[in-house]
Amino acid sequence: MLERLYSNHPLANIFMGVVLAMGAAAYLMMPREQDPEINFNWINMTTVLPGASAEDVERLITDPLEEAIARLQDVRFVVSSSRENVSNILIRFEEISEREFERRIADLRREVQAMVNEELPPEARDPNILEVTTSSGFPSAIVLLVGQADDDRLRGVARRTLQDLERFSRVDQILAQGLNNPELQVLFDPPALAARSLNALDLAGAAAGWYQDVFAGRLQTDSGQWLIRAEGRSIEPDALSGLTLTAPGSDRPVRFDDVARLQIGSSIPEQMVRFEGRPAVMLSVTKRAGSNTLALIEDLDSYIEERNPVLAGQGMELVLADDQTIATREAIDIMRNNAVVGLLLVFAVCWLFLATRIALLVGTGLILCVAGTFGVLATLGYTLNITVLLGVVIVLGMLVDVSVVMVEAIYNRLRLGQEPMRAATHALREVGVPLTASVLTTIAAFLPLMLLPGIVGKFMFVVPFVVTVGLLISLTQAFWILPTQVIHSQYRPDNDPKDWRLRFTRRVRRGYVRALLYTLRRPKRLLSVAALTFALALTAVAAGLVRLEFFAFDPIRLFYVQVDVPGDVALEETLARVEQVEARVREALREGEARSVTSLAGVQFTDVEPLFGDQYGQVIVSLNPDDGGRSMAEIIEAMRQPVLNTPIDARIAFLQVSGGPPTQQPINVKVRSDDFEELRRATAALRELIAELPGTRDISDDRVPGRSELVLTLDREAIGRTGLPPDAAARLLRLHVDGEIVGFTREAGERFELRVRAERDQPDDPGAVLDDPVALPTGPVTRLGALVDARSSEAPGLIRHYNLRRAITIEADIDRQITNTVEVNRRIQAGWEEIRTEFPGTDLDFSGELDDIEESLESMAVLFLLGLGLIYLILATQFRSYFQPFLILITVPMAFTGVVFGLLISNNPLSLYTMYGIIALAGIAVNAAIVLIDAANQRLATGMRPLHATIYAARRRVIPILMTTATTIAGLLSLAIGLGGRSLLWGPVAVTLVWGLTVSALLTLFVIPLLYRLFMRGRATVA
Repeated sequence: MLERLYSNHPLANIFMGVVLAMGAAAYLMMPREQDPEINFNWINMTTVLPGASAEDVERLITDPLEEAIARLQDVRFVVSSSRENVSNILIRFEEISEREFERRIADLRREVQAMVNEELPPEARDPNILEVTTSSGFPSAIVLLVGQADDDRLRGVARRTLQDLERFSRVDQILAQGLNNPELQVLFDPPALAARSLNALDLAGAAAGWYQDVFAGRLQTDSGQWLIRAEGRSIEPDALSGLTLTAPGSDRPVRFDDVARLQIGSSIPEQMVRFEGRPAVMLSVTKRAGSNTLALIEDLDSYIEERNPVLAGQGMELVLADDQTIATREAIDIMRNNAVVGLLLVFAVCWLFLATRIALLVGTGLILCVAGTFGVLATLGYTLNITVLLGVVIVLGMLVDVSVVMVEAIYNRLRLGQEPMRAATHALREVGVPLTASVLTTIAAFLPLMLLPGIVGKFMFVVPFVVTVGLLISLTQAFWILPTQVIHSQYRPDNDPKDWRLRFTRRVRRGYVRALLYTLRRPKRLLSVAALTFALALTAVAAGLVRLEFFAFDPIRLFYVQVDVPGDVALEETLARVEQVEARVREALREGEARSVTSLAGVQFTDVEPLFGDQYGQVIVSLNPDDGGRSMAEIIEAMRQPVLNTPIDARIAFLQVSGGPPTQQPINVKVRSDDFEELRRATAALRELIAELPGTRDISDDRVPGRSELVLTLDREAIGRTGLPPDAAARLLRLHVDGEIVGFTREAGERFELRVRAERDQPDDPGAVLDDPVALPTGPVTRLGALVDARSSEAPGLIRHYNLRRAITIEADIDRQITNTVEVNRRIQAGWEEIRTEFPGTDLDFSGELDDIEESLESMAVLFLLGLGLIYLILATQFRSYFQPFLILITVPMAFTGVVFGLLISNNPLSLYTMYGIIALAGIAVNAAIVLIDAANQRLATGMRPLHATIYAARRRVIPILMTTATTIAGLLSLAIGLGGRSLLWGPVAVTLVWGLTVSALLTLFVIPLLYRLFMRGRATVA
């Protein structure tokens, strides 16, 4: 059967050509994005109640919605924030299947809709429910429309631009900032109304009555059927100025323009944007799941290039302020370049030990395995992202391991004079079983990692999948394609003693055997050295010499400067203070460093949710690629003090945006209490405690000073005497302050609302509104203040709940050179224990990075043991022994020793991703011991003594072990040392594997033969 398969070389070559073509096509066609498409089981729900205070939003919106959410299953936690006008609720579900998650979303929508129908005020807008994914969590691009003035022309062009971009096939949604809705405004004069025995209710009722279209139906006439309709809606103020209303008891009509001024305006501004001092509208574009990020940005670039010549004549321009193209291209290029360099290094290793023609066959087989892997990934709908490429880089050197051992076995038999077909079949029978076992043990170490829960598990899921697919394809290539090509290549090794490769390999074997004999004569010395190095590695970790940084990220060249102003500051003043901060930022930037610097007021983007409110401001700084200049960390540190010292009344902090799985700040403590005053005192005390800890910085909390508020209580007796209906006083208050929407129409696709409100200059005293005259139905005129009792108070700016209880969240960043997440949170907990008796009704909840760290650490320990169990099962099946699998697994602590010394020398941190590499290393490190012990067992079976079997097996396998180790290291070396570009996220993983493999291979070549000889002494054969 084998001879028949190996003799059909056209089949093998055609198969190889098809796989290469499909793989190349898949690579070129796979959508590019930075991170894999992941749904994090997070839901963000936003509900707007216009004009409401934070307490009103909490009572009328947040509490009812949380009551609905409490009825859902599989909810991990609920975080809500109630601010002026807006309720925002973040829901994280447990780790459930995609189908179960869709059911929970349907349940959520049903419960929320029921609550909307039953309890939410009619003025509240319908809740907006958004699933948080890698696509929707961070905008793919930020487009600015910049003009000369913040007027209707700018807003009109911005709306048309928004509509154009929404039609792009790769765009999912667009969040517009600084784009206020157009309004047709009826701005009435209260004294003028009162003088004509009218009030705002009469005007609003008349406006609502006139401002409607009537569709009377069809009328049959002699000439045919006619549609009858009356037009009452228009966006032209002149069309409404002649509308009339009549005072009670009078037959004299009053024109609208006698008591009010009509104009086209915009809604009350909620956000303001400035770019280089000019007004702008910001459009944050998020892409559709699975779409090509690079293609989307190319579409945007083309649109901007086409539109700007037209907009220039209007004094406007479109600016692509930031996009993920650079970050995505850099991340993909780093991984691709390292993969190419790794491929060349692997080829160089093969060429060093094998003939050039054989090395080319092995290298071609490697490309075949990679192409087949890309073909499978594309078929299953995966995108080309850095996680997929990490899997390719990790498996790159392993893909040739099977081929190297197989071709070395054939090569050795050809040197002994065997016919090619006989050499290939005998080589497969010799090494087929141990090679299959080595591949299965590697897969056994990686496959459990697909079960890793949490965000990290979802983010890394594709890596073990890529490794598994690649290794299975490599078995097919090594056991079929490669032998077939060697047989028909007509290659015959040159046994010339002067051949440099032959002399090189013989010299290596002789040198190794001498060293091995030296160690076999001194077993205690070698075992003592091995035990000492392992003990030193454990000591280094326990003593904290290995730096801990559980989440190490590749920073995106974008950061935020957060500006929080007092709650009573108007939106325009917030923008002015943010622009002062922007000026300090620009002073600290060098020429060419910044791609764009944009100021926002009324909104603040964070790593979890956007914050809305007049008191929030932000400077968005997008940087150009460094090209050998300052890193983002250096830029931020250079500007930190000048920016923090900006002479304004505001809290300022920096927030860096990073790649990789989304996480919160290293310090994220939720202070919870039902007593609001105790909650504030506990928060202040905890902030002081955190500030005193070494390595903490950028400390902030979500306490927001509220505005001063004028609280009005309806005077029932006074209202009863006026003859006003019970709801009339509340409506009058609204009409005299923010106004009331009484109708709407659409023009060219835009929604125009009709608002009726009082026109007034900015008063010195908010109580001035109570002096407005109001005509009563019975005839006399009274003051608005006569209908209410007034008092002033301070309204909270933000009310946050965590798991349905009031909370204040303290966040802080850390200097990872000084401390780490686990240590700093441990110190905070210890410090809190000393002062907690002062706040008996308060407790702390630690989350942020700590949540995912604890979850991942617990799971990694279980998965590590599961992987070892699977490896032991495979080895026990192959060797039919209880002891020999344990002997092989000794390579795992050897590999750990190499990891620790590698991290110390390279100064890389021990992160969750390096731990991921350590677990994967368990399956790779055992491969050398498998082929070594298998060869020794074969020699024991022929009757050799254990000493001779050990020495001859080691001599026979040293070259394949060195080659497989060297090729695996070569595939990872470029990423580890950054030859093709450095990655803070994935570089340490490669360092882990390189150092672990290097040390484990060296120790395997000496410690495993020694232990094998010691434990097999006295046995002539293997059972």
